[in-house]
Amino acid sequence: MNAFTVAKFGGTSVADHAAMSHCASVIEENKTTRLVIVSACSGVTNLLVELSNGVDCPLMQQTIISKIAEIHFDILARLPDAPDVKNQIHAILDQIKTLSISVLDVPSSKITDSLVACGELMSSHIFTHLLNAQAIKARFFDVRQVLKTDANYGKATPNLELISQYAQELLIPLCKEQVVVTQGFMGSDSLGNTTTLGRGGSDYSAALLAEAIQADILEIWTDVPGIYSTDPRIASQAKPISEISFNEASEMANFGAKILHPATLLPAMRRNIPVFVGSSQAPKLGGTWIRHQAQASPLFRALALRCNQTLITLTSLNMLHAYGFLANVFNILAEHKISVDLITTSEVSVSLTLDQTNTCGGAPMLPKEVEKALEKLCRVTVEQDICLVALIGNKMGESRGGAAKIFGALKDYNLRMICYGASNHNLCFLTHTNEAKDVVRALHKELFE
Repeated sequence: MNAFTVAKFGGTSVADHAAMSHCASVIEENKTTRLVIVSACSGVTNLLVELSNGVDCPLMQQTIISKIAEIHFDILARLPDAPDVKNQIHAILDQIKTLSISVLDVPSSKITDSLVACGELMSSHIFTHLLNAQAIKARFFDVRQVLKTDANYGKATPNLELISQYAQELLIPLCKEQVVVTQGFMGSDSLGNTTTLGRGGSDYSAALLAEAIQADILEIWTDVPGIYSTDPRIASQAKPISEISFNEASEMANFGAKILHPATLLPAMRRNIPVFVGSSQAPKLGGTWIRHQAQASPLFRALALRCNQTLITLTSLNMLHAYGFLANVFNILAEHKISVDLITTSEVSVSLTLDQTNTCGGAPMLPKEVEKALEKLCRVTVEQDICLVALIGNKMGESRGGAAKIFGALKDYNLRMICYGASNHNLCFLTHTNEAKDVVRALHKELFE
């Protein structure tokens, strides 16, 4: 096939009938779009996560399920009658009810994954019907046939070899005949059980599938026209970025820019697939192209904010002029599969933050058994209610005077931890949650306005 485009539409892009119709127009405009990945309708995943946490009041449980049903049947009411699609939605709603009861009896991440994945199944059935109703030949496809993962429920690791094999066998032949609509966020393990890639994993799913079918372009359609110098909801003077490099965009995603999932760009980078980010509601406004190398590489590119951080400080006089302390710490963390994000050290202490990308979100917790194991080595202090601010740019470690300009703008704020120099593309620090947005605004005003 010539110029094969994969398009992913987020939750706000498929929130209701009007939003889905905008997506259909985007697909109709670009005849090379052959594979479409959709998220759950806006708000649905939150409701499913609420059920997965256990709702033991039958009336409250039914109220939540009724809200989910209302969102989907409201869209169907605006489309030509389709008994098959209605039956599919009813069947999935019945499954949601069964799983909501099961999670109360035997709570497990396996049941949680099956439950929270129901949103994508419903939205993809309905969106396929909408496309056909608008004379765009489309076919529903269950992504679990292709997107194979391990059984680490809630944060499954994709099996790239199997994904490529099944995509070649099952997806590409279908894409040659019509537009194929499938789900983001979810996959299946070797036994066919439903898995999820972590909250926000729809972008990652789209990139994995784009890589597997060797697409020419990956489009990420959301509710904003591209990537900005920071979140416009925080700084009103945020500026759109027309082009950005993979490295810069990866840093932005890793450090909290909500427009992209942190892992999204890895598959695209491996196959050098250009990524376009735009608004499905206003495609004519353009967007941001993410490429291997951007034409311009400014010192300061953007600011990202990631809240719900957990800071762990480990203090021991035994660290002084000793060796093996950090190795012991990381052996304990590795044994319990604890992922570390940022780290700084001094002669007698080490501070680190915990990574958090699982389904339920929120500030990551340090398990009690891990804390007890660490306390045998050192004193452990755990802090929460803090946010991470990341300044993204190019050759930041080589610039003169840049740091003075940055910290001069922050003279009125308390910074808890600073990471600078490990990467030429970022400077990161922690600050208290109640000051975080003010810090972003102050830095943005100094560096970008």
